[in-house]
Amino acid sequence: MKTRATQTMPKAARAALVKLGEDIVVARKKRRISTVSMAERAFISRGTLAKVEKGDPSVSMGVYATVLSILGLIEGLGEVADRSEDSLGLDIEEDRLPQKVQSRSRKRTGQ
Repeated sequence: MKTRATQTMPKAARAALVKLGEDIVVARKKRRISTVSMAERAFISRGTLAKVEKGDPSVSMGVYATVLSILGLIEGLGEVADRSEDSLGLDIEEDRLPQKVQSRSRKRTGQ
C-alpha cells in the first residue's frame, strides 16, 4: 500500500533505498542464502523479501534491520545518523553559540 509519505519521497532517499535493496540481494547471494531461507529466518513472506530487495519504502525499518542482521551487516545501521558525524548539525549548533559569555562569579551590585 502506497502512503503519501512513500509517494512524495525525495529522489535521493528513494535512490538510497533502491541501492540498499540491490546490496542486500548481492550480500544474500554471496552468502548462498536462498530467498526461502532468508524469508523464513526473518519471519517474513517471500513477497516482503522481494520488496526489501527492491528497496520498497513501504517495508518497515524493522524488517530491513532484521535482514541486515541475518546478513551480518547490522552494525552500519546504527551509524547512519551518528550525531558525532553529523557535520550539518554540528555547524548549526556552533552557529548558535553565544558571542559573549559572562562570568558567573561576577557579584551583583547591591548585595
